[in-house]
Order: sequence, then structure tokens, then C-alpha cells
Amino acid sequence: MKVDLLVAEIGSTTTVITAYKIKEKNIEIISQSESYTTIDEGDVTIGIEKAIKVMKEKLNEEISWNKFLATSSAAGGLSMTVHGLVYDMTVRAAKEAALGAGAILKYITAGKLREKQLERIVKINPKLILLSGGVDYGEEETILHNAEKLSELPLNAPIIYAGNPAIKEEIKEIFKEKNKKIILTENVYPKIDRLNVEPARKIIQEVFSKHIIHAPGMEKIYSIVDEEVIPTPAAVMNTTELLNEIYGDVLTVDIGGATTDIDSVTDGSPEIQKILISPEPRSKRTVDGDMGIYVNAPNVVEMIGEDDVKKSFPNYPEIMKNLTAYPKNEQEEKFAAYLAKYCFITSLKRHAGRIEYMFTATGRKKVAYGKDLTNVKIIFGTGGILSRSKYRKEIFQALKQLKNSEDLLIPPKNVAFGYDKNYIFANIGVISKLDKEIAKRILKNNIDISSL
Repeated sequence: MKVDLLVAEIGSTTTVITAYKIKEKNIEIISQSESYTTIDEGDVTIGIEKAIKVMKEKLNEEISWNKFLATSSAAGGLSMTVHGLVYDMTVRAAKEAALGAGAILKYITAGKLREKQLERIVKINPKLILLSGGVDYGEEETILHNAEKLSELPLNAPIIYAGNPAIKEEIKEIFKEKNKKIILTENVYPKIDRLNVEPARKIIQEVFSKHIIHAPGMEKIYSIVDEEVIPTPAAVMNTTELLNEIYGDVLTVDIGGATTDIDSVTDGSPEIQKILISPEPRSKRTVDGDMGIYVNAPNVVEMIGEDDVKKSFPNYPEIMKNLTAYPKNEQEEKFAAYLAKYCFITSLKRHAGRIEYMFTATGRKKVAYGKDLTNVKIIFGTGGILSRSKYRKEIFQALKQLKNSEDLLIPPKNVAFGYDKNYIFANIGVISKLDKEIAKRILKNNIDISSL
């Protein structure tokens, strides 16, 4: 059998392969299979080939394809440090660009870099450094100081400059004199109250694609795939933006073994916009690296509290000993859902903004901070547990416990729940780079939406 597209999602634990056949307006998922990711064997193509072999056995025939695409988070992501002028302005803007591109932020600084901070950057040894600072034609001294200091570090990481354009030529010369790779892009914070994260986000994704072929176990990936590998988190963000085009204001949550990721695409409500203290990106991503239902399960148990966990699962230590990415019985599946509820609620609270009150010369004033989610119409779930578990709706119903928290800018009571029923949100994100309309059609055919 020959299929039109074969798409791999190469995760840190598993590699999932999905085959698609396109017949005019009809797009069909032919088969899906998976195998453990073989990053530890020094070659992820082994895991890909094993998954393809499983697919052949399922179909009981040989399989070929016209195009092979892939997303990956198996190489541990693209570790970055971000350095800007003022945390609440350019540093935060740079952080939004990095997270939206699927990078892993290891260190963030604001103001002039000091020796201790420089020592920490060297110890981290990031794969990429993002330097920002100053609105257009604004402050220059701090950025030039930081450029000089970063250029002297014994690191080979490329530097992206996304700051004040008035000094970009000077910045370029500083790094070129030290034989450092410098990439110039648009300012992430060109004006007060205006974010411009997309250009930097795009550059970070491009660097990821080049970096991936040098990551342990990933060297052979381009012997199989036909297009650039993009980070899985960035692919899911692409899909969330497509969902926004179809359904309006949306949010996607991905509860994984090690992290819980939330992507939202919304401008928020006009009422909140009027009292928002600082701008937020329309497309926002947060990654909670301390919360997952497999690798980080012990951490989640600690956050919930062992006594509370024992009330629901008296034998939870035994369950934890046998916990894997694939629950083997009903009790393990219930326990995974229990942890997932906590991950979802905690990550949503961290992602959402809030209402606060401040005292001014004219009295108490109501203000808003952070991302306004009050206009979100549908919350979509993806990832193993939210795509496949029979408890997925129960996990999302945990949202109701936040309804009385008036200070949180969370989705409204009538929010709907949709889920990625075939675990293909990352696939859609990379397919959309080839053909956006085909990606949209696959997306519409592979989600279920219901009310909470």
C-alpha cells in the first residue's frame, strides 16, 4: 500500500507514526502505530523503523509513502538563555517568543549582566542565546554591555538579537569580531505596550531544525524525513492557531509524562483589555516542567500531599512502583487521571492572568495582569491521556472547582471541551506547513467537541 503522508511524532518516551491517504476532499487516517523512542540506542530511526514494522503487521501488507514528515521533542528540546533590559518588558517578550517556539528556558536575566550571571550561563552551556532590550531607538548602553560580555564567553551557541534596531550593526560587529554566530531579527518589544514575538519565534524554530541533526540519537533523522523536523511543542502551537481560525478563541492542554503544556490563542475580552496593565501575546504557551503523570509523578504526589493522595489511593506507593507510560490495569489508569486533574488545574492557574486591586491617588483601582482566558470558547485536550483515556472528560470537569475564583481570568462556565481523538495535533502542525487547507480538513475530521 502506498500512502500520501507518513508523519512521526518522536517523543522522549515513544515514537508514534500515523499514515494518511488524501483523495480529493476526503482525507483518511489509514493506520497508527508506535514504539519506544530509541534515543538511548544512539539512533531514533531504529524506533521509527520498529513503529513502521508494527504498522505493516497491522495492515498485513508492505507500506510506502510519498512524503515523510516529523516533529520531535526527543532531543530534550532546545536549551536557551534569555537576556534583556527590563523583566516586565523585553525579557518577558523574549520569553514568550522562546516558549512559543518549543525552547526550554534554562536562565533569564534582566539588566546588565554580572560576573556570577555569566558564570552560570557558561555552566548551563545553552544551545541558543536570545539577546533583547530597549524599545525601538530607546536605551542602548545596557544592551551593548551585555553583547560585549556574551561575546567573550567560551560558548559556541548562536546568538539571536531581537532588541533595539538602532544598534543592530554595532551588535553584529561585536559578535563577528569574536567569531560568534549572530542572527538579527525584529525587536520583540518595539514600543511600549506592544509585543512582536513572531519573528524571533520563527528564527528559534529554524535554529531548532538545524540543531536537531546534531543531537544524540538524531543524527540520522534526515535520512528518513523529507522536510525539516520541527519541535513538537511548536507544532502543537501551530495546530492551536488553526483551531482558532476555525472555532475562535481556544486553548489546548497537553498533559504528558514529564510536562504539562498549555497553548492559548485569544485576545481576551474587551472589558479586561481596558484594565490590562501590560500586553500579552495573542498566542501564548506555558510549559510546566515540574508536572507530568509518569516521569514527574513523584513530584505531583508531593505537591498534592501524600496524606491527600492516600485518601483516594491507600496503596499509592505500590502503584508508583509499577507506573509506566501505559497503564496496565484500571487502578493505574484511575491514578494517572487523578494526577492529570491536578496537572491540568495547576497549569491552567499558572497560565491564566488575574484581577488585582491597587491603590492610587484617586482611590482603589481594578487592574488585570497576565493572559485573559475569559473569552475562550473551547478547551482542547491532546497527548496520551487526554486523547485516549476514558477519564478525559472527568479530568476536564475538574475545571468546575475554579469557577468561584473571581480573581482568575479563566474560561467561562459554558466552555466546551474538545479532544484530539486520534492523537494527531502535532502531526497537524507540521502538515500545515505544507498545505494549510488539508491540515484544517484533517483537524475537523478528528476532533470531538462536547460541553462540560
